[in-house]
Amino acid sequence: MQLTKHKYIRIAGIVIVLLVILILIGGYIAYSKREAILEKELAKTELKAKKDYNLNITIGSASFTGLSTVAFSDITIIPDGRDSLLKIDKLSITVKLMPLILGEVKLSDVVLETGHLNLTDSDKVKNFDFLFRKKKDSTATTSKTNLADLANNLINQFLYKIPDNLDLKNFLITFKGDSSSIKMLTTTASIQNGILTSNIIVDGGAATWHFVGKMHPSDKEIDVKLYADGKKIELPVLENKFKTKFSFDTVSTRLAKVKRAGDETQIYGSWSVSNLLINNPRLSENDIIVPSASINANVFVGPNYISLDSSSVIHIKNIAANPYIKYTLSPVKIYELKLNTGWINAQDLFNSCPTGLFQTFQGIQVAGKLNYSLNFYLNASDPDDVQFNSQLNKQNFKILKFGKTDLTKLNRPFLQQPYEVKSQPSPFIVGPQNPDFTPLSDIPVDTRNAVMTSEDPSFYTNNGFVEESIRKSIATDFKKKKFSRGGSTISMQLIRNTFLDRNKNLARKVEEILIVWMIENNNLMSKDRMLEVYFNIVEFGYHIYGIGPAARYYFGKTPSQLTLGESIYLASILPNPKAGLYAFQPDGTLRPGLHGYFNLIGNLMAGHGKAQRDSNAYGFYDVRLKESLRRGVANIDTAKIDSLMQQNDEDNGAVPVIEPEKKLTFFQRLFGKKDTTDNKKVVKKEKHSTVVDYGNGIQIDTAGKTKKEIRQEKRALKQQQKELDKENNPGG
Repeated sequence: MQLTKHKYIRIAGIVIVLLVILILIGGYIAYSKREAILEKELAKTELKAKKDYNLNITIGSASFTGLSTVAFSDITIIPDGRDSLLKIDKLSITVKLMPLILGEVKLSDVVLETGHLNLTDSDKVKNFDFLFRKKKDSTATTSKTNLADLANNLINQFLYKIPDNLDLKNFLITFKGDSSSIKMLTTTASIQNGILTSNIIVDGGAATWHFVGKMHPSDKEIDVKLYADGKKIELPVLENKFKTKFSFDTVSTRLAKVKRAGDETQIYGSWSVSNLLINNPRLSENDIIVPSASINANVFVGPNYISLDSSSVIHIKNIAANPYIKYTLSPVKIYELKLNTGWINAQDLFNSCPTGLFQTFQGIQVAGKLNYSLNFYLNASDPDDVQFNSQLNKQNFKILKFGKTDLTKLNRPFLQQPYEVKSQPSPFIVGPQNPDFTPLSDIPVDTRNAVMTSEDPSFYTNNGFVEESIRKSIATDFKKKKFSRGGSTISMQLIRNTFLDRNKNLARKVEEILIVWMIENNNLMSKDRMLEVYFNIVEFGYHIYGIGPAARYYFGKTPSQLTLGESIYLASILPNPKAGLYAFQPDGTLRPGLHGYFNLIGNLMAGHGKAQRDSNAYGFYDVRLKESLRRGVANIDTAKIDSLMQQNDEDNGAVPVIEPEKKLTFFQRLFGKKDTTDNKKVVKKEKHSTVVDYGNGIQIDTAGKTKKEIRQEKRALKQQQKELDKENNPGG
């Protein structure tokens, strides 16, 4: 038995010795042939780079200096017809042997001396655009790219290419664009025993940055941070190229784990920043400062989607929230967003608002708890079915002390300062001291109902927001690929005009929403008072504010004398008040294009019991402009009015005119109804004109026009109708 055991041991030893001999023989053969193999592989690499990416790679010399170490010199990479991209004087790379035997390339040591990465973007020509071009592949199939596989491969390839040990000296990175440039010289950078250190000189000494931390690429773990000596990290390239000022003290990144779970590649990590400063006019007119912010981000990448899982947590100062973001690419694009804070101390929420965002709430003191939740879902193939729900719930919430702004100021007489770009109007008192002030009781019911039907039909029953209107706005804006329609209620318009300036940016919009919520949900103002103030400050024309001045300016009346037709007219000009005067013809009658709008608003009012059914366009034919203003209208010819009707910018100081047909389309979208006018051609004779009515508010006054002018106007109106039909039936 003992003999048999020794026999097996002897056999095993012989086998091991033979294997070692074979490995040594194979290694010797490979070692003796390695220079030839190296030359062959380099030639293949150069050919592939030229064929697939139009890159010209030149290597002065390449040779083995150890068992698994290759030294290169004078490396250059130049894209065809572009500036030189990369130049390296000396580069030495050592590969780990055991992973190489198993078919994996892992870098052990990298030594680089003197290099220059030159990025240029001039006259829309980039020397690095090959990175964004798809490689030609004759073997490619029609199958879609699996994003999970792609993410997994990219991460593994990136991590495996980070060496265990790095010694880098004098590596320069430059970027030069049409309006900006930057130079970053890494004088030293090293990774030793998993510790990363670096010294980066920016723009010839303007700043010194340090990229430091733990780097264990083989274990898929990275924990690094970037900071500057004695100052903030600043990126002037962003400011010059994107008009965005961006700076911070320290930014940290940690990659904790990467794993494959079923069809998903799951990436677990975190990101944090201290004293972040952002200034972009689309965000805010002020510097936005976030003292501290972080996110524990769990990113899941599936075959056709990428998502930020709801287990992720965002921290901003004293508050935390769980976000969920998912973008599905195929077979159709789907956008999903959820956010939930859970119940948090209300004071913590206001204390955590970044400086520079909401001036109104600076110094506010509150008690109780708040809970915010958001749910958004949009399928690109059916944007009209968009889901949107935004809720800020309260629990024992109280305002103990107002901040910079007293949110109850509108309950008493106050000074209103209207805003104009080119000529500043005089401020005026909103209260009984002002002879133009009109109490709500003196505003005719028809006038109130016409404006509410036009601007905010559910004013007395909503809490300042109409989610259905917001959803329709999102759908419309998505289809048009621009912000073309808002979902503002009367409450939102009131707050915008009394508490905020006219700067159009995200911060102002969010502040507007918060103020409306504070007032509506804490009973700081009654609905009647809000409507009364609204009617006394809203713009009805150039330097015309309030229903009193408007009634006098257009009709020489007091508000109490306004008719239903005059009320509907005043409602029609609210979206574009400087257009109001040019809705009239030289004889003081309304332009025919408003006929359909009158029918729409009148029928909506009648449908809710707020007006009597009227087959004569609800007073349209009885509206007359004050005679003293008609000369101004008469001096503007039809062509000029048509040109003005294409303008729609209330803040540019011009005198645009609202296009009635587009106003009609807005209400068709909002209420889901169509104009009730007859589509048959009708010739209606009036005292001064002959009107041909094509329905839907599209009419032509043929009086005094040549046949050529009538044909031109017909073509223009038909084109407008086609555009309207396309807006209302995008798939039709």
